[in-house]
Amino acid sequence: MSTYRDFALSHRGAARGTVLRTVGTRERRSLLTAPRVPTVGIDIGGTKVMAGVVDADGVILEKIRTETPDKSKSPKVVEDTIVELVLDLSDRHDVHAVGIGAAGWVDADRSRVLFAPHLAWRDEPLRDALQSRLAVPVMVDNDANTAAWAEWRFGAGRGEDHLVMITLGTGIGGAILEGGQVKRGRYGVAGEFGHMQVVPGGHRCPCGNRGCWEQYSSGNALVREARELAAADSPVAYNIIARVGGNVSEITGPLITELAREGDAMCVELLQDIGQWLGVGIANLAAALDPSCFVIGGGVSAADDLLIGPARDAFRRHLTGRGYRPEARIAKAQLGPEAGMVGAADLARLVARRFRRATRRRVERYERYAQLGLRTPTGPTPPPEPKDQDQQ
Repeated sequence: MSTYRDFALSHRGAARGTVLRTVGTRERRSLLTAPRVPTVGIDIGGTKVMAGVVDADGVILEKIRTETPDKSKSPKVVEDTIVELVLDLSDRHDVHAVGIGAAGWVDADRSRVLFAPHLAWRDEPLRDALQSRLAVPVMVDNDANTAAWAEWRFGAGRGEDHLVMITLGTGIGGAILEGGQVKRGRYGVAGEFGHMQVVPGGHRCPCGNRGCWEQYSSGNALVREARELAAADSPVAYNIIARVGGNVSEITGPLITELAREGDAMCVELLQDIGQWLGVGIANLAAALDPSCFVIGGGVSAADDLLIGPARDAFRRHLTGRGYRPEARIAKAQLGPEAGMVGAADLARLVARRFRRATRRRVERYERYAQLGLRTPTGPTPPPEPKDQDQQ
């Protein structure tokens, strides 16, 4: 039986693309009751591009990854990489939409990457470029927003109406969810918490300013402090110096966490310092946003209570109105490094719902013209769709 999918593929000449099929008459209206169809999530970082097929329950059906093309290359090189990953997955799965979580600023329309620090994207029309090549609806968002959405839907933030996520990696990213919606701000770039100034005249930040929060509570801050102690041949750093054979440049965040778990006093203290700065920043955010929950994600959060314990203590000490107001819950993210990918796929499912509605209306319009024996307004008449019921 021919379908609108067949019509669209032949009409567009997309040999390996996929297009949404229309559904029956029932449409569910809630944001959280989008069609239960498989979608692809893409997480683009400075070192890797991870793609996965995710079902409506947040379960990853298949995941593949590749290295991020060098940032000096043209934006089209990264675009080609994304397309190849999606087409590879679509060979084995019926993909209905694609969501992109990008490490960078995305405009309020979620169509253009305004700036990506690790890639050559500057006001890049990523959504339209990918949509024209993949023949499915595409959603683009900041990777912290997609990770926060995933934690709210399937992870540590379930059941929370007011949630703030903080991602601790090389720097600090963040996102705000309120009433089931990601708050992106007027221009789409809300949640850049890492660049709040916490120490006037402090460490220089790559953003150009001094004293940004991420210079005191991030993976970069953790590694910087450890390397400075090791380079100064501090007695407290002898253990880590021995572990890297004297090569200070080989000191990494995961190594510091590993040694802290083994009881190394210096590494434990460094994580406590990072955690205390984390708590200070969270207290500032609580004063401004008053959420019910903070979810801490990103690679540095792997230190668990070595980091989050000191953060909770510092949060209670610095919280405005402490003792006279409810305290927000501070929880570690549950979905790990796949959170951005899962969230991007789930947000794309909402776009798929809107595309389904538009496609169904278009097919119905074609059918009405055919019944009346009239010429269709544009293009060939698609074949009729089977009236499948929407899946629950």
